[in-house]
Formats: sequence, C-alpha cells, structure tokens
Amino acid sequence: MLDINSQINKQIYLKSSPKDKLTKENFELKESKINHLDNNQVLVEVIYISIDAANRAWMQGRTYRSQILPGDVMGGYALGKVIDSKSNKYKVGDYVEGDLGWQNYSIVNEAELIKTSIKSSENLHMSVLGITGKTAYFGLELAELKKGETVLISAAAGAVGNVAGQIAKIQGCKVIGITGSDDKAKWLIDELGFDGVINYKNDNFVKDLRAICPEKIDVYFDNVGGPIFESVLFAMNNFGRIICCGAVSQYDQAAPQNGPRGVPGLIVTKRLSLKGFIVMDFEDKKHEAEKQLMEWIDNKQIKPAEDIIIGLENTPSALIGLLNGENKGKRMVKLIK
Repeated sequence: MLDINSQINKQIYLKSSPKDKLTKENFELKESKINHLDNNQVLVEVIYISIDAANRAWMQGRTYRSQILPGDVMGGYALGKVIDSKSNKYKVGDYVEGDLGWQNYSIVNEAELIKTSIKSSENLHMSVLGITGKTAYFGLELAELKKGETVLISAAAGAVGNVAGQIAKIQGCKVIGITGSDDKAKWLIDELGFDGVINYKNDNFVKDLRAICPEKIDVYFDNVGGPIFESVLFAMNNFGRIICCGAVSQYDQAAPQNGPRGVPGLIVTKRLSLKGFIVMDFEDKKHEAEKQLMEWIDNKQIKPAEDIIIGLENTPSALIGLLNGENKGKRMVKLIK
C-alpha cells in the first residue's frame, strides 16, 4: 500500500470564476499532503482526466452537478486505480471512474465511484468506449435513424461528434458535419467518411447548408446550441428530430440569458421533436453500448480519434484549447507516464 505520509498531492483549483472567456489565470496549482482515509473511503491514483466542454459549464451554475466555485478543486471525470482502501466494495488494484477531480490522488467515498474493467486500453476506455462514445451511441438511438436519412452533426470533429457521424454512416445515412476549420473538414471527409462538412466560420453558413443539404435535414445532432442551432431549424424537414446533446457555444462566456429566440414557431410549423439527454440516463444499457462500439472498432467501422495531453499542469490549457476548437476527437490528460 501507498505510504500516505510520504506522498504529495498536486491539485488544480478554480482560483476565480471566469466572467467571460476562460483563461489560465482562473486556475491555481497547489500541493498538499494526502489525508488519511475514513471508513468507506478509497484512495485513487488518477490515470486519465477527461477534458469536456461541460467542465466550463459547471462554473456557470448548477447543472446535473453542483457549481464549481473559487477555492474548489476543479472537477473532472477521470479514470484511476485504487491504491488504498477502507471500503469493502473496492480493493487495491481495482480500476474505478467518477468525478475524481483535477489532481494526482483523489479520496472518494465508495458510493461516488464506479468499478470498471479495461476491455482494450485505458485511453480507448476514455474515448470511444467511454462517456463520449456512449453519448454518441445513445443520442442516435434516441433519434431512431432510418437508412437514407440526412443527419447533420455540429462540433463534428469533437469527441462526441466524430463518433456520432461514424455511427450514422454505419446506419446507412448521409452524414454532414459542421466544424470550424477547413483542416478539420478535410479530416472528417477523408479519414472518417463524412459525406460533406460545412465550416461555420465562413460568412455564408446558411447558404452552404442549403447547398450541401438540398433535400434538407432529417436528424440534427446538436452539440453547440446558439445561432447555429437557430439557423439549422430553417433547414429541417417536417417531422425532423433534433437531439440536444450540449450547448458549447454558450459555455465559454458570461452566463447566457434564458430562453430561445424565435424558435417555438418553427417547432410547431415543422412539427419538430427535440430530445435532450445525458449519458447517465442509460446506465442500465452501458454494457450493450460498449459491446457494440467495440465490435465496430474491431471491424474498422469506427476509427478512434484521441487527443492526449501529458501532465496535470496542462489541464487548464487543455480545456481552454478544447473550448477554442483545437482538438480532433477525444481530448484527455494523462497523468501517469
């Protein structure tokens, strides 16, 4: 077992709440000794930290978890290994995942952890076989795809979007992505098999959308919200389905005003359906998803896309970069070399 008294824990705290764009100055790296465990607690050495746009949303207010405030250790979903335990549920050597935070070591109550097994590799467990891959899987399950339909995916080069696009192709759909660079557009088409991609930073986004989707859109997998969401509504087919997965365009700024603008009329006249979800809604089906995703990977129908950054000290810049669209695929930070 780990000699707790000899170890120093490095942790990244939220130093100040961002008023607009997130910066490195909003974070602070600290060192502390590791506390002794109480009954039913587990000491976890963190291996990979998932970097997600939702990390930024947690600073704006309560979502599906409590708000992160100045003085808190920065929250983050992570994979780790038990190195000390006062729990009957977990033993030294077990792989676990949960909100372990941005730190090298995390003391967690047993009820807040999920025991897991690594079916392929630790990094694949955090990407296609992890929360982001399952988010794409279950989101498209909600969409009830039909062969030949046109599926539009925003943030298509991101962790969820790239997998959602590949799954929609497997289902026989025409897949169009939205991204923020010509380089990413080329990658999505040449490497991942998208049928077309629109660069939303071009001035003629609406015109490009109309040109690339003349038959309009049956399913929109929305990761961004905001003006892109509103523009896409005009291009939806009657009885189209919109799967609301995230709203990254609203995260890295001051807290947005409540309420959509001018949306309800289009929802009514086009008879659109909107479904929001989070992956935890499908906990009872996660093994089914993992099995299917692994089969698609083995059959080369899904190409995992991972963006791995080394070192706890780089987690703030990793999140800032993700919010600025730097990554292709799943971004994560590896702590153990």
